[in-house]
Amino acid sequence: MTLFDLFLKGGVVMWFILAASLLATYIVVQKLFTLSRVKVDGGKFILQIRSVLSRGDVASAVTMCSEAGTPLGSVLRAGLLKMKGTHQEVKDAVESAARMEVYKLERGLGLLASVAGIAPLLGFLGTVTGMIGAFRVIEVNEGVVNPQLLASGIWEALLTTAFGLIIGIPAYFLYNYLVTRVSHFVFETEASCNDFLDIALTEQRKAQIAAKKAQMAREAAQGKAS
Repeated sequence: MTLFDLFLKGGVVMWFILAASLLATYIVVQKLFTLSRVKVDGGKFILQIRSVLSRGDVASAVTMCSEAGTPLGSVLRAGLLKMKGTHQEVKDAVESAARMEVYKLERGLGLLASVAGIAPLLGFLGTVTGMIGAFRVIEVNEGVVNPQLLASGIWEALLTTAFGLIIGIPAYFLYNYLVTRVSHFVFETEASCNDFLDIALTEQRKAQIAAKKAQMAREAAQGKAS
């Protein structure tokens, strides 16, 4: 007996379990691909940004973040684009971009959790419908039943439960694994963003001091000229 034969013996509920399994597979593959892109050495990347900003080259730092193609790069790029503004504007831009990146990573995880919970319930539903079918056979035959006539309902009851658990258990495990990966990314991003904000504040203060010195020099030059 093939796997497909077992699937057919599970009845109508098996098609819903199959749909749940396909949905879970899609979410897991998509999330694993997305999370594979967020792998970046935040500490090293921040040092590179610091080195570029120390030369006052904000444009190159923006280019580095754009070329990185990572969520962290997108977050830092948002802050760099506000470097000419106040430090609060830089902080707000970083926080807003970070929330967006976290949302992108978390999107779909709730649905995966739902599949992990619903798949076993669908299996139990198949158990109920299978037993209803078996007792219906007993009723129709007025209690005189060949065991083979009950086999269909019992097959449905057991197979749907088994397949529901086969889908639900891995889905639940993978959901927790993905949540852990996302939480790790959030922690690393927060640390990197805090380091970046410190660097940004330092560079903004340097720029303000340089601007004041330049203004004083112009005023002194104008005083001598007059």
